[in-house]
Amino acid sequence: MNCNYALQQCSALQMCDVLYILQCNANGVSMKDFQNIIDLNKEAMIIPDGIVVIGLDMQIIVFNEAASRITGFNPDEILNTHCKVLFGDRKEELEYFTQSLVERRVFSNLPMKISKQEGGYKEVLASINPIHRADKIVSLIFTFRDIYEMSALTDKLEARTQELLDERNKLDAIFNSHIEGTFTIDHNWNITSFNISAEQITGYRKEEAIGKKCWDIFNSHKCRNGCHMEQTVNNQESTIGNELDIISKDGKKIPIRVNSGVLRNNKNEMIGAVETFIDISEIKNLSEHLDVKFKYENIVGKSKELKSVITVLESVSQTNSSVLITGESGTGKELAARAIHLNSSRRSMPFVALNCSAFVESLIESELFGHEKGAFTGAIKTKIGRFELAQGGTLFLDEIGDLSLSVQTKLLRVLETKEFERVGGHKTITMDARIITATNKNLMEEISKKTFREDLFYRINVINIHLPPLRDRKDDLPLLLDHFIKQFNQRFNKSITHCSRDAYEMLLDYNWQGNIRELENVVEHAFILCGSNIIMTEHLPKRIYNGFIPNGNKSLIKIDDLAQAEREAILNILNSHNGNRKKTAETLGINTSTLWRKMKKHQIEFT
Repeated sequence: MNCNYALQQCSALQMCDVLYILQCNANGVSMKDFQNIIDLNKEAMIIPDGIVVIGLDMQIIVFNEAASRITGFNPDEILNTHCKVLFGDRKEELEYFTQSLVERRVFSNLPMKISKQEGGYKEVLASINPIHRADKIVSLIFTFRDIYEMSALTDKLEARTQELLDERNKLDAIFNSHIEGTFTIDHNWNITSFNISAEQITGYRKEEAIGKKCWDIFNSHKCRNGCHMEQTVNNQESTIGNELDIISKDGKKIPIRVNSGVLRNNKNEMIGAVETFIDISEIKNLSEHLDVKFKYENIVGKSKELKSVITVLESVSQTNSSVLITGESGTGKELAARAIHLNSSRRSMPFVALNCSAFVESLIESELFGHEKGAFTGAIKTKIGRFELAQGGTLFLDEIGDLSLSVQTKLLRVLETKEFERVGGHKTITMDARIITATNKNLMEEISKKTFREDLFYRINVINIHLPPLRDRKDDLPLLLDHFIKQFNQRFNKSITHCSRDAYEMLLDYNWQGNIRELENVVEHAFILCGSNIIMTEHLPKRIYNGFIPNGNKSLIKIDDLAQAEREAILNILNSHNGNRKKTAETLGINTSTLWRKMKKHQIEFT
């Protein structure tokens, strides 16, 4: 009975396990030992086998759970019945059992048809083994598996295997499709995985990196010196946003930004660490470029007026107050606005600029607030406005004096409530952007003309920065000229050093209605024409040198009839030098080719 009990508890024992249990029973193994064997086999079972033990009298003495499930027979009703109940009238199946008992034969992988309790039969794959005690056969053990169930299990196993392969492929694709370099290490700091982006950034192939210590691949001065991965491994804490330089395989220094985290298995045990990193070379270069271009020192000049402006810029950059920048066109209002942004706590967030005079009234609202799809004719998709684009950063509204009164009213409400809605939308969006405005108009005059709202003026004019025109800061002209000469030397790959005395005095006496922007254009014009290392008067635009004529000790003078005065001056000097063009050109401070051109222009014939 011990053997019968043990086998009835088994739902999926392999044939060798059953034989072993029966052999143990024959040798007097205890019930406790049987139970241990059963438990071990239950843990190891893979496919549920029907198990039937048949005595010498062909009576069924064991009928396990799996046999009951496959046939539908209840063990209580089938035990101690003849085994032919399982085969009906099919004598060929019963013949196998007779041969096994008489001839001690073992049959394996027999295709059989076994009867079902509700009628019909089921195709199974069976084995028959005689059980010996000493030299005598004491019983037969009959095991069988449902062929279709096996096929279904195989199909499920294949499907599951394919699912696992697909998941693995997806994970591999994700792992290698990231723009970030990604690698993992084990407890011994050996690299265990290395994705394609990591290969591209470091220059090392996956095969070269895996198995190596991470410091052998990255060669950073922080390696083994308190780096982020040490913190992650030792403290089991993630790190975010660390920046360091590594040395690539070809010896190039590469700045990277890294994140690291603990790597755990499915039992939540730490098995290593993972790191993602990106090459920030371009970001660094851009950041340094912006720092140079928009630093306070780049607002070139040493005049008292400009020093006062820079002092205010430095102070206002540390606040979130609204700023109004005033000044004529070309004085550098956007340059000042960017300097405020890039020296503030918002420097890592967007700087969004909008020229309010560049849009008609029907479109400016959409540009500022955005619009929903279908909000108006032509709104074929949702558009994000400048207020949303500037979230967390700075919104620069240039030429704000050109806004219509209706748009001014809506802008005022946004500035007061810090909330807005897209055109055609109903969702309220909270604004988180610093507002810097600029204009070349006198807003107080606009208020008096009722073209600008007074309440909006006081809302945007918390801090006013006025940029003086170039004509009021002529002391800065030498510094500005030097600045633009250096800038254009790099752009045009030239080595121009300075302006001639006459050219400089022409620039100094010019009115500069276009301010610094016009000066920059004039210097660029001169660079295009200049073939030497000195900018001469003839390299300047006509509007500058045509208005000036040398006269004695006075370098440059302005006269009303410029063309006539220039003609008379050339004739007088030619006469004084008896027509000697070389001496005439020296007196005028120009070269002979310029004199010849001017003589031709004024139709001067001198022999």
